[in-house]
Amino acid sequence: MNTAGKVYLVGAGIGSIDYLTIRGQQLLHNAQVVIYDALVDSQLLELVPETCLKLDVGKRGGLPSTDQNTINQLLVDYCLQGKQIVRLKSGDPLIFGRVIPEIQALTQANCDYELVPGISSALAAPLLARIPLTDKKLSRCFTILTGHQPDLLDWEALAKIDTLVILMGGKKLPQIVQQLQDNGRSLSNPIAIIREGGNPRQEVWIGTLGDIVDRVSGVSLSPAIIVIGEVVNLRSMEFSSRPLTGQTVLVTRAAGQSSQFSLMLQRQGAKVIEMPALEILPPSSWEELDRTIEELSTFDWLIFTSANGVKFFFQRLKNLGQDLRALGGVKLAVVGKKTASVLKNYGLNPDFIPSNFVADSMVANFPESLDNQKILFPRVETGGRDILVKELGEQGAKVVEVAAYQSGCPEKIDPEAWKALQQKKVNIVTFASSKTVRNFSDLIKQELENNSQDKLSSILDNICIASIGPQTSQTCYELLGRVDLEAQEYTLEGLTEVLKNRKID
Repeated sequence: MNTAGKVYLVGAGIGSIDYLTIRGQQLLHNAQVVIYDALVDSQLLELVPETCLKLDVGKRGGLPSTDQNTINQLLVDYCLQGKQIVRLKSGDPLIFGRVIPEIQALTQANCDYELVPGISSALAAPLLARIPLTDKKLSRCFTILTGHQPDLLDWEALAKIDTLVILMGGKKLPQIVQQLQDNGRSLSNPIAIIREGGNPRQEVWIGTLGDIVDRVSGVSLSPAIIVIGEVVNLRSMEFSSRPLTGQTVLVTRAAGQSSQFSLMLQRQGAKVIEMPALEILPPSSWEELDRTIEELSTFDWLIFTSANGVKFFFQRLKNLGQDLRALGGVKLAVVGKKTASVLKNYGLNPDFIPSNFVADSMVANFPESLDNQKILFPRVETGGRDILVKELGEQGAKVVEVAAYQSGCPEKIDPEAWKALQQKKVNIVTFASSKTVRNFSDLIKQELENNSQDKLSSILDNICIASIGPQTSQTCYELLGRVDLEAQEYTLEGLTEVLKNRKID
């Protein structure tokens, strides 16, 4: 057995990092090579080291794809080079994952490997759509099958099973429905189609074997999970109790970053449309940050006011060949739960976090005298608020500001978001920072100029504008003319709570 390298066949789950196993996350943090499938969410690739080689070998129907022999050979070659390889597969690697040929190739080449389970969409998608697969009266068993080649299945036997869960069946839906009808399944038998389960773009269609084909006519059903059986009717009993049921929420966020907030809203019944309104990039120069990292031992405090500041700082620390020991006796202060959470991903807990989660309260509640304290503040390159630095300086601190990242506005608005706004399909738009408000306004105005359509205020008619806190609200008033809801606790959890309690006219 080759001990120099090893291949980890890892189930990525249904997409979001929230549904990745801890073991999978640990392996991605240490991977030297990641070979991943098409349905793997891009946010998982952000977990790997900057030096990690990332290879897309995804297979999608009708599109150019990497053949299985090539994938097998890549795994073997990199393993024999002594690399630590993560073969990242959507869902669980042993459920329709084409993993057997890869195991055979690794075994023949005497390569070490390990299987790491993942959450299959066959189980997770129905759960997240609030559809139970078993019930003591309605479903004593269920079967998972692929609809890729329906002609090869025993439909006479399948039609007798209480609940069917079908993967890769979207394109074959008419044939599947016809086979079940021909084998005695009632036209009134309930069916649910869950597209992009667990994703903020998740959509669910409910119907019967008699009408579902017409209901989804013209809709692309990939990737989708099909659930057939009486348990589908149990969904309405619970789903209607969720406070955001029937509401479409437009979430403005940073491009390419995960949206835990979108998942929070989905769990409350909302349909979520994500609109990238920020682009997060490296600073124009690393020179200042690199120099201050070399001088870390001379600082008393390190302050972070954003998750991006944390990520870029520690990424640069690693690139310079240093680790957490470089922090030595430096104390850590952060603003916000999310910033603190990202810091904990690096095995660190903040020494101080303001209780109301805003930068303005940091100085007033600082745990020790600021006189003669030397503070390092890695921050956004341009456009950030200067009040914190000013107040720290007034209390006698020496603050060294360095650019850790920069943020900009995407070139164009997301087409799905723009279409939903034009068609008046959005009920709520949320903002978690002043910059997302500014960029949202700029992107909308750009489209209005190009298309000579209604003014910004008309676009936002009858849409609830929700803000995460006072500073974001101030920008909303300046650029959008109003704010309808503001979180009482200035966090994403607080914003979710105020939306849950919103009274709908």
